[in-house]
Amino acid sequence: MKQAQPQCILTTAPCCRIRHAGFQLVELMIVLAIVAVLASIAYPSYVEYRDRANNAAAMTDIAIIAEAIERSYVQNQRFPDSLAEIGMGGVLDPWGHAYQYLKISGAGIKGKGAFRKDKALVPVNSDYDLYSLGKDGASRPPFPAKVSHDDIVRANNGRYIGLAADY
Repeated sequence: MKQAQPQCILTTAPCCRIRHAGFQLVELMIVLAIVAVLASIAYPSYVEYRDRANNAAAMTDIAIIAEAIERSYVQNQRFPDSLAEIGMGGVLDPWGHAYQYLKISGAGIKGKGAFRKDKALVPVNSDYDLYSLGKDGASRPPFPAKVSHDDIVRANNGRYIGLAADY
């Protein structure tokens, strides 16, 4: 007569604990693999979303600062010498860098080396330059320079505010 094999009714039985623990490890590995795949898909989208949000915040800041500069011009009949003169000297862009300002009109600047320039190397403003250094924190006057592509700029005397790469 054959003896009946003991059935694992209780999970505390030694024959069941080993198989059940191994199954949990496989399940855990599958779940971790799924989470890793989802994270690798979602992270680039999150980074792109965050960059767009920071760019939009910098564009808004530049519009607000430009409005304060214009208000100062109306009151004093001259552009301010610095952003500190209008109370905006400590304003930082979303990446933690100070906004850059260069008075052009009435500044008596000789040469056009420091002015922001478009692809044809023509200055983009005749009154003042106002821009953010962008995500990389570096910039050069001509927009085509690679380090300037992520800069948020004011161009055409305020008619354009956006990425230097899109100008």
